[in-house]
Amino acid sequence: MELVQEIELSAGRLRYRDHGEGPPVVFVHGLFADSRLWRKLEAPMVEAGLRFIAPDLPLGAHVVALNDDADLSPQGVANLLAAFIDGLDLHDVTLVATDTGGAIVQLLLAGGFDRVARVVLTPCDSFENFLPPSIRGLQVAARIPGAIALGSQALRASLVRGVIYRTLAKRGVPDEIAKDWTRPLLKDRAVRRNLAKFLSHIDHRDTVAAAERLRGFTKPVLLMWPRRAPYFPFAYAERWQRLLPEARLVEVTDSYTFVCEDQPEILAGELISFIAANTVAPADGKKGGRR
Repeated sequence: MELVQEIELSAGRLRYRDHGEGPPVVFVHGLFADSRLWRKLEAPMVEAGLRFIAPDLPLGAHVVALNDDADLSPQGVANLLAAFIDGLDLHDVTLVATDTGGAIVQLLLAGGFDRVARVVLTPCDSFENFLPPSIRGLQVAARIPGAIALGSQALRASLVRGVIYRTLAKRGVPDEIAKDWTRPLLKDRAVRRNLAKFLSHIDHRDTVAAAERLRGFTKPVLLMWPRRAPYFPFAYAERWQRLLPEARLVEVTDSYTFVCEDQPEILAGELISFIAANTVAPADGKKGGRR
């Protein structure tokens, strides 16, 4: 993958991967992952004449902790994503999200953000399902001093990492990557503080309210959703399709939440076609390429 770059924002330094020229596609990961979650999409995007951009958000796998006084609530991270896109001066952006990243994108769009032209949601937190009931204990742990540090010790074992990530990717995530994703949580107290701030401020009422505001969102949306993804039932994709006037739903076979890991070729093909079918040359001449 392209060498990691950094941008200085008011909340701190944000690392990101940036490769290619042309209309920008910004990939948004969720909890306990970083930009490498999207690594299988990089080459197809660049070969299609698109710009692959993937930030490392402060969701537990980031190696550079953000400032202690940064707002890292879900809405704060949505604002951070907006500041990142602003900082790179991107226009005509396609946002692609998964897992907790989907909730962040929803909060961003619900507040209005003109730089986004189209959206792709793979299985993600939505409506009342933020966090999914089976992992809401994380929200409680985040409020107990030392609980995250203690609970994360089990992640030192490759067997435990394998079991956890196989609930998200049908065939798992390579352990060398999973180990990298869990190392900051084990080693860096500041990273744990960042994560605790996010988890402790999760409130499903925020995503419910965001969905209600998004009834007026008329930009193109592609939903790429497996029928049997743990944590994120297919019914939520169908609900989004009913709510968003320009949404199209594609059922993905043989995949769990991480469609980008389980079915990258299918996701890349649909994404490239979706962008091509929903791109209009800007009248003001602005493009999403590098400044």
